[in-house]
Amino acid sequence: MEDETMADLSNSSERIPTGTLDPALQKKHQSMLERLSERHQTRLARKSDSPDSSLESTSSFLSRFNDCKRSIDTQLAESSELIADPSRLKSHLVDISSSISNLEKLVAENSYFLPSYEVRSSLKTISDLKQALENLNSELIPRKKFAFRNKATKKDNPIVTEPSGTPSEKSSSGLPEKSSFLIPESPGFRNKENELLVKNFKGFEMGEFTLSDLDSCEVRLIGSARAIFAHRLRNCRVYAGPVTGSILIDNVEGCVFVLASHQIRIHEAKACDFYLRVRSRPIIEDSNGVRFAPYCLRYQGIEEDLEEAGLHEETANWANVDDFRWLRAVQSPNWTVLEEGQRIESVDISYTDSGNVA
Repeated sequence: MEDETMADLSNSSERIPTGTLDPALQKKHQSMLERLSERHQTRLARKSDSPDSSLESTSSFLSRFNDCKRSIDTQLAESSELIADPSRLKSHLVDISSSISNLEKLVAENSYFLPSYEVRSSLKTISDLKQALENLNSELIPRKKFAFRNKATKKDNPIVTEPSGTPSEKSSSGLPEKSSFLIPESPGFRNKENELLVKNFKGFEMGEFTLSDLDSCEVRLIGSARAIFAHRLRNCRVYAGPVTGSILIDNVEGCVFVLASHQIRIHEAKACDFYLRVRSRPIIEDSNGVRFAPYCLRYQGIEEDLEEAGLHEETANWANVDDFRWLRAVQSPNWTVLEEGQRIESVDISYTDSGNVA
């Protein structure tokens, strides 16, 4: 009907000479045509973005996701056949870790249109795959090179993931000693205390970057990375430019994070503040006393970095947190929105006079 109206009005405007209309009536007539044209274009745009289109996108994602998962399952099953060749086995497990990271990136890149259930289900699958890989690492690769740490008085200390720093040092700091996430051996800052840590990614492509076993440090990451892993941090302040994939945070306490990413997952966080810009809903698990506010970071060139990462628009998802351990319909008591009067002001990390620069 609207298409017919548009055609009729257009035809009538062509039939009526301009000079025969009163100027006010002519202006009103033209305004009506413009409004109908705008409505027509909007309706056409909605057709192209219809639920059927969204369902098709979800179906395409699930097909790719399941294909990748089956491939990883096959790789995991083949691992035990390589136990006689430690070199090939280690390379094989590294390939599996890379495949899982790519699967995680796939979820992050498509999470903006996926239903919440599909995002949660996909992340649970990825978590299970990581746990399976971690179990294989423990079962198939010997840990003898760490035996010198396991003194008779320290048998209850399970730390074996980081080659530097002693178990007694970690215990005295009060940092958690065990992680449910597989932390990659990527570039990063590890085992630091009371230091300013600076990394500038601008000018080259940074893949994964890891922050692990940091106590009372300030971390400044300028530029864009593909993924960030934060593991066993206490009383730290982490300021980071946009991340094109995902951010995983595990076992942190008393920290402040200022982060922008397509996907952010937080596990075992206690008394931490998160200033976020994120395309999908942030996810917390086994966390309490965490507070959320909007992203507030500045440095020279950050707007261009946010634009290239697809994070230039504020989605307000920082306030739409999913608590995977809270299944009731009422608000989870484990997180809150940080009141405006308690938020930090905009942080500028453009200039760094000193610090540990990676």
